[in-house]
Amino acid sequence: MSKLNRVARIVSKLKKSPEFMHSWVLSTAFGYMIPYAGRTKVRIEQLTDSKSIITIKNRRKVQNHIGSIHATAIAIAAESATGYLVAMNVPDSSVPVIKTLKVDYEKRCKGNIKAVATLTEEQRDQIRTQEKGELAVAVTITDSENKEPVQCEMVWAWTAKRR
Repeated sequence: MSKLNRVARIVSKLKKSPEFMHSWVLSTAFGYMIPYAGRTKVRIEQLTDSKSIITIKNRRKVQNHIGSIHATAIAIAAESATGYLVAMNVPDSSVPVIKTLKVDYEKRCKGNIKAVATLTEEQRDQIRTQEKGELAVAVTITDSENKEPVQCEMVWAWTAKRR
């Protein structure tokens, strides 16, 4: 088993809180580290090295003019779900950056949204062992009716940190 990176160590420490507080503790910590995600009230429901689940409630501050969750909030859910996952795996000597963010809005979202991102074992090995690279991270967006009104393509890259 490989050594945990800085983000994975922080998540591991935060998960030592009582289980019923995990989502709140993780969401608050990441919201502080990534202020825009904090303002959008991105909620981390689950975060491991292979899967992340992010939700956003349909509330007035994130709604568009037709009462559904705004397009940018949906994109931030997809970016957060995939980005947190890459951050759990990238070595401390590297930095992850979003390279491609493609979001196709096919239907109107109803109610809250959930973004579920996953990495395969091969993808996790690639991130952990290559100094730099890129890969597409699978993410699915569902609404309160469990429909997929949005299709996303998120390509993340990582490269060595500048000294």
